[in-house]
Amino acid sequence: MATVALISHASPDTVAAYRGGAALSAQRFLADATQLAARMPAGRHVLNICTDRYRFAVGLAAAVLAKKISLLPSTLTAPIICQLTQFAPDAFCLTDDPRCEVALPRFYYPGEPAVQQPAWPPPQIDSEQIVAYVFTSGSTGMPIPHKKTWGRLMQCVREGARRLGLSDGRSYAMLGTVPAQHMYGFESTVLVCLQSGIALCAERPFYPADICAGIERLPRPRVLITTPIHLRTLLGTEVALPAVDLVVSATAELSPQMALDAERRFGAPLLEIYGSTETGQIASRRTVETQEWQLWPEVGLSIEDGSAWARGGHVEDTTAMGDVLELTRPGYFLLHGRTEDLINIAGKRGSLGYLNHHLNAIPGVIDGVFFVRDEERNSAGGVTRLAAFVVAPGLDAALVLRRLRERIDPVFLPRPLLFVERLPRAASGKLAREALQSLVANATECAAGT
Repeated sequence: MATVALISHASPDTVAAYRGGAALSAQRFLADATQLAARMPAGRHVLNICTDRYRFAVGLAAAVLAKKISLLPSTLTAPIICQLTQFAPDAFCLTDDPRCEVALPRFYYPGEPAVQQPAWPPPQIDSEQIVAYVFTSGSTGMPIPHKKTWGRLMQCVREGARRLGLSDGRSYAMLGTVPAQHMYGFESTVLVCLQSGIALCAERPFYPADICAGIERLPRPRVLITTPIHLRTLLGTEVALPAVDLVVSATAELSPQMALDAERRFGAPLLEIYGSTETGQIASRRTVETQEWQLWPEVGLSIEDGSAWARGGHVEDTTAMGDVLELTRPGYFLLHGRTEDLINIAGKRGSLGYLNHHLNAIPGVIDGVFFVRDEERNSAGGVTRLAAFVVAPGLDAALVLRRLRERIDPVFLPRPLLFVERLPRAASGKLAREALQSLVANATECAAGT
């Protein structure tokens, strides 16, 4: 039976995490996980919603030790929780929030034990053990589960650590702005730390000042795991950004200019990761050097009937990617946007990603997104016109439209252009279509944009 250790820290005294700048050892982590595993309820499925990243990681490790399966849905809305109970009737919720209102039996993360029981060395875990189900939204609205086995997850994140240069023997500390429950955060801020001897940061700061303070509390070398929306906010501040040794971004493509600005401001290389909930991470690139993505070893891509398919390596099942990919040479590809983002107006083709890039490049625009309303799609699959939401205090619609006209074909100009105070982004920085539809009903339409 093939096995992989629960954690790979070199010694019991190796730092596994920092909370408020204070170090927590690998032995402490293992002891906490062992004791939590012994106290967990009988249900086999765990919805781990701990906001403290250390507690989430301990809860995950405890579930693995107890041979339970962690559930990682895309959201925690009441309908999704209801559907989770249909999939796993025995599920319970592990939380560190006393105000938690999730409609599942709740198991609260316990307080610190009075006596720490020694625990070392780390136990070996069966590579074939199913440790998580991650969920994507199905066409019917019912979440679709995708199993994740321990061995393949570890294969993925170990290669990720190698690609990011984190396997050079140095003791890294890592701060993430993405939630641990999101697939990107799950792999890049939790699993890669457990399997590469990296110290994770328990806090998940949101505001730029808090992110900077959190980074400064960590010792060098240190890594920032973030997203384009968080990075854009950080780069929009006038304060000096703390030095880091690596910046990693995912969930949406970065422009070369933003990547260059980030490298200059942080004084470190920036690498992007590409993947999906179904496949996990499968490629990376340094954006200031190339637009090509390099695949993980043993992962293959093929184009079949116009769709890109990933298979091999750590990918559990052959998976259709939801993006338009162009194979350039063995092991490399270009990304041309989301399949669902491709649009055709009056015979002219474009992509929402391309339009979003130009909207957000306008000086004074804090955030913005193009959007296709359902009533604007015609029977032939084309689009009659686009809408856009913009966060741009100090600008008016006429100016934004004028700046857009300088950058894009006029046929793609948004009608209407809606000004809002903020966009309803998830913690990962993504925008759900349902959230945008709700925003349409509440936004004030600028008269000049109609």
